Amino acid sequence: MHLAIISDTHGRPHPRLFHELEGVEHILHAGDLGPLDLLTELEAVAPVTVVPGNTDGFPVRDRFPQVARTTLSGLEVVVTHGHQFGTPTPPALAEAFPDADLVVFGHTHRPVVEERDGCWFINPGSCGPRRFDLPISMVRAELSGEGVLTPRLIHLDRAG
Repeated sequence: MHLAIISDTHGRPHPRLFHELEGVEHILHAGDLGPLDLLTELEAVAPVTVVPGNTDGFPVRDRFPQVARTTLSGLEVVVTHGHQFGTPTPPALAEAFPDADLVVFGHTHRPVVEERDGCWFINPGSCGPRRFDLPISMVRAELSGEGVLTPRLIHLDRAG
């Protein structure tokens, strides 16, 4: 299964985002989506699991839970924006979601791709407007039928 892991689009995704979404079978969006129109565009590509972020308005907050759980190819996946943790970190998320195999989070705009004790913690960074000097990024991941995840960080603001 081909996954796209994105966050912090803020209604203005990077122009390369939809090119990088080609061929994905599921999108995990860790909040700060922006207007629901963007969700419609993403759903035209693949099914989307999305949570609200701290900047999302009531149309998004009222429609989606703060924490989404799904199972993909046997992997227990948790998606959260992470603002409820202050600055989300893998140790805090591991404590909050001990049964997860993959925890997707956002909020900081700082990419994290880390495996700890058999669980992946992925913050794809922001694929929306640049914040400070942070990269504009996302993660593409291959998920085998046996539940093995192979993530790859993609910098959307770099050529090629």
